[in-house]
Amino acid sequence: MVNIIVTTNNTGELVGKLLEPADLISYQDGAVVSRTIVFQKSGTITLFAFDTGEGLSEHTAPFDAVVQVLEGEVEISISGEMFHLVQGQMIIMPANRPHALKALTRFKMMLTMIHA
Repeated sequence: MVNIIVTTNNTGELVGKLLEPADLISYQDGAVVSRTIVFQKSGTITLFAFDTGEGLSEHTAPFDAVVQVLEGEVEISISGEMFHLVQGQMIIMPANRPHALKALTRFKMMLTMIHA
């Protein structure tokens, strides 16, 4: 069972400031931590910090989503195809296609979900 911790989403305090996304979220032992930094009708931007070995089981989403790796390494499957991503890389996960994530090391990502 994945332990997901949602941190406070004080998005207003971030507007109009220079940000380092990886610094806006912290790791927790044995957990996945998330923090939504933008929440709009048109889409969301959420930061995640995964401890080594943690992940998200296969699921689908109704919208395209972009994963940008901020730190570490992750294995992402999309419709059964495996991808190994490292810091600085990104991948677009298409809407309605099954995908899953597993942290190969502690890793942080920024997830941008476009609502169409």
